[in-house]
Amino acid sequence: MAEAVSKALADEQHLLVQAGTGTGKSLAYLVPSLLHHDRVVVATATLALQHQLVERDIPRLVQAIGDQVDATYAVLKGRGNYACLHRIREGVPDEQGALVEAPIGSMAEKVLELRAWAEKESEASGSGERDNAPRHTDREWRQVSVNHRECLGASKCPFAVECFAERAREKAQHSHLIITNHSLLAIDAIEGVPMIPDYDAVVIDEAHELTARVTQAATDELAVNDIERAARRSQRWVEDESADSLGEAADSLAEAIEATSTGRIERPSDQLAEALALVRDAARKCLSAYPKDTTSADGDAGRTQSKGMVQEVFVNAERMAANLESDVLWLNEARDRIPARLHVAPLQVWGPMRDKLLSDKTVVFTSATLMLGGDFNAVATSLGLKPTERDATSRTQDVLPWRGLDVGSPFDYGQQAILYVARHLPPPGRDGLVKAQLDEICELVDAAGGRTLGLFSSRRAAEAAAEVVRERLPHLTTLAQGDAQLPELAKQFVDDPHTCLFGTLSLWQGLDVPGETCQLVLIDRIPFPRPDDPLMSARQKAADRAGGNGFMQIAATHAALLLAQGSGRLIRTTTDRGVVAVLDPRLATARYGGFLKASLPPMWTTTDGALVRNALARLAAG
Repeated sequence: MAEAVSKALADEQHLLVQAGTGTGKSLAYLVPSLLHHDRVVVATATLALQHQLVERDIPRLVQAIGDQVDATYAVLKGRGNYACLHRIREGVPDEQGALVEAPIGSMAEKVLELRAWAEKESEASGSGERDNAPRHTDREWRQVSVNHRECLGASKCPFAVECFAERAREKAQHSHLIITNHSLLAIDAIEGVPMIPDYDAVVIDEAHELTARVTQAATDELAVNDIERAARRSQRWVEDESADSLGEAADSLAEAIEATSTGRIERPSDQLAEALALVRDAARKCLSAYPKDTTSADGDAGRTQSKGMVQEVFVNAERMAANLESDVLWLNEARDRIPARLHVAPLQVWGPMRDKLLSDKTVVFTSATLMLGGDFNAVATSLGLKPTERDATSRTQDVLPWRGLDVGSPFDYGQQAILYVARHLPPPGRDGLVKAQLDEICELVDAAGGRTLGLFSSRRAAEAAAEVVRERLPHLTTLAQGDAQLPELAKQFVDDPHTCLFGTLSLWQGLDVPGETCQLVLIDRIPFPRPDDPLMSARQKAADRAGGNGFMQIAATHAALLLAQGSGRLIRTTTDRGVVAVLDPRLATARYGGFLKASLPPMWTTTDGALVRNALARLAAG
């Protein structure tokens, strides 16, 4: 893999590398990246991998190679990931945009703790990164941070020299290797907002996540209370009636949303289209009414942050009002205390990725799951590469050559793992788990003596299964996602083998529990996207209209990726043994079952439940 990455960088040819857990893939791309003549960016999807690279892999490499190459490196994140010293020292704008120094209300104690932590970080020349802060909520963190629109900028901020975000950028400017995340890479390369110093090539680890993260970075939201808050804040800064007009536009949008059904909005009603145009125009007028300059730094901060809110409303309303064919618009229903929100996301991201990243840089994509259905084509296409370009000899304006490489795995899946498909069960329905599935879960968990990670398609299914297992197998400890914070649940799961952990999507990827803790991975159903998912259904229809097979290109590919990731929780070391049990007979009976199975590690496969229960019992007995 290291040789392939080195060749890709030298030949300016894109590379897709599937490298399983335990292959040492981070070293295989870090070494050629450090040897490369120009700056390389490494982008990850998760904080866990970022920490592994920065705290373990790169320092070890640097120690090993000494001063033989330029081994300088820096971590770069979005501005909102760093504490803001101006906000901490000068206060947070209130509803009128005036700076309030002392935090009030239920959050006050935590905000004061975060402020004290940030000051200590500043004194110690620390990073000021959110990941290193005392435990907190999103709402609490917003009291000590700013986004890029709220930031005063280095030229105006009195604390620019100490600024954590500016110091991180400055360090990145002088580093050979920059470690960042998928979202920041997308904003820099695809959205065109300069966030990363010039670089020659990029290595994208956890590349199976990239299209979702790029989509996320290019998704905008708008709610009535966003507009109302921007209008209230603007009252302090604009002298004409434009802030009032923005508040009235919010009322019009509230009425239009009330009359709109939740879900995808294929063609906005006249009322909604007019309301969005009204918000857009009112926000534009309000922006132009802001004073151009003020003398006090306090005024600058309050004004900049209020104006940033109006700017965000304007940009999002303008995009939604445009009703572009390249975008998907939908409405989320109000839940608990969260109001209804409009969302807009790109219909596809492969085009922008091809035009703005792949055409300009050399990109190495790597992950444990890049081959779906047995080859690279599905993933390559979703990233903006064409199957016909594989192994092309020269790069032109229209042809972007790429190679695919599967470096295999250190694990013997045929000997270490069984894939059990419960063919005798009824196909899953819309009403959640049925008695036959719950009986099957209890029998498998009982045979395994706990040691079970349950991956479910919904929170309701996970909770229902947990409730039944607790009732029928009271001698085991059964945890459900939501009982506590995820790190706490994972620790309990690891500490006691006679434990089951049942949950949803966040457990499917990134949970690393080697050893006898996890000898059974339960998957309740093939994880197809929900039929009412507005973006996935829009993409499926678009693929059908283009003459493709929308179900296979979108739904089956999505399911294959998640199944591969979920199954990957089982075998984490060369000594692990266990069973992946899929309680969905369609994996054995449906035509697309072969595509899904070809995406999984090459486990020994059976539909014999008794055989599997005996195997689990033998494993549990040690």
